[in-house]
Amino acid sequence: MKIHAPKKIVLFSHDSVGLGHVRRNLALARAFTEAADRDGTGPVTGLLITGEPVALKFPLPRGWEWLVIPGITKSGSSYGARRLDVPFGDLTQLRGRIVRGAVLSFGPDLVVVDRHPYGVRQELAPALRDLKRERPETRIVLGMREVLDEPDRAAKEWAKLDLDQFCRDFDQIWVYGDPRVHDPVESGEIPAAVSHLVRHTGYLSAGRAVGRSPRMVEQPYVVSMFGGGSDAFELAELAARTPVPEGFEHLVVTGPQMPSADFRRVQAAAGPHVQLHKSVPDGLACLREASAAVLMGGYNTMCELLSSHVPALVVPRTSPRTEQLIRATALERHGAVSVLEPEAVSPDALARWFTAATTGQIAQSGGRSAIDGRGLDAVVRLTAALLSPHDAPSVSLRMSLTAAVADAS
Repeated sequence: MKIHAPKKIVLFSHDSVGLGHVRRNLALARAFTEAADRDGTGPVTGLLITGEPVALKFPLPRGWEWLVIPGITKSGSSYGARRLDVPFGDLTQLRGRIVRGAVLSFGPDLVVVDRHPYGVRQELAPALRDLKRERPETRIVLGMREVLDEPDRAAKEWAKLDLDQFCRDFDQIWVYGDPRVHDPVESGEIPAAVSHLVRHTGYLSAGRAVGRSPRMVEQPYVVSMFGGGSDAFELAELAARTPVPEGFEHLVVTGPQMPSADFRRVQAAAGPHVQLHKSVPDGLACLREASAAVLMGGYNTMCELLSSHVPALVVPRTSPRTEQLIRATALERHGAVSVLEPEAVSPDALARWFTAATTGQIAQSGGRSAIDGRGLDAVVRLTAALLSPHDAPSVSLRMSLTAAVADAS
């Protein structure tokens, strides 16, 4: 019997605001492990590198470990140290050295960097280039959500990079979305000079791990969830004050990063039938068992929503980036969600929407079913192609790779 050496994978996220980056990488880790178990292709082991210690609360798939590096935070457009009392340049140098030591010692077959190709202030550049030099067989991928920002702002980010060097450092760009909904190449969010590296995977939606509902509230209920929660006080407070349809409870999840003082203010504002929590053990399970949902427009929240049939009203963040607004309006055009911009939100507006949604007046399932949500499967197939470029694959694997290319086109 042939013994397969474990495939080694590193998933990096810089993690300054929210939990979206780390949750996305955790979904990838689970998909890699589940595919290896299902297909018998040999074990997978990996490092999830993050700057967010809250990540340690998430259960890991077998064979994976967290590596938590010193954290950063963001205020407006400026980064700073989250806890260490050191100059920011010293902090990014420290982070980069930790990552460099880890990846060179671990010797990964694949590195996936989430969203920012070189981390913050080029902190990853030495690690990636030394890894390429010492292990030229390692494949390095930039993983990107389907919406970056307004094209002009995205262009300014890319303008800071040497794109020729980028093309030498990275083997592919995985865009985690359906280009029929939003295409960042067509919009100009990804420059033409690197577009040949782009593979559209579909949303990382189908196949998301979901457990049993933790029964935070009795059914029937409606739910309001606000991602990490660091900037969600105003919306959470309005949701907590919202009267819900008769016979329904209201589960309000502010997010684990909401400051304690803000959480107490939301508690003070909460009306009857509100169950208020900073976090829940399984947000997807809570969402799927709800009768209706009010959500922000973060990538991972939308992916979880797309895997459900729950009618949803999305209140997107509109500053400092318009990413959530662009995503929400694109999904609304496809009939997958309803959208209400923050300035129009009030307890009365939310109450009217909850009433419509719980009485069958909101239909969104058909729009969602037409959107490609098979991104986790596509990533697994694209990885197989990247790591076995010279092997003669079996007929079934060739068919899978052909399907991956078709899905990503």
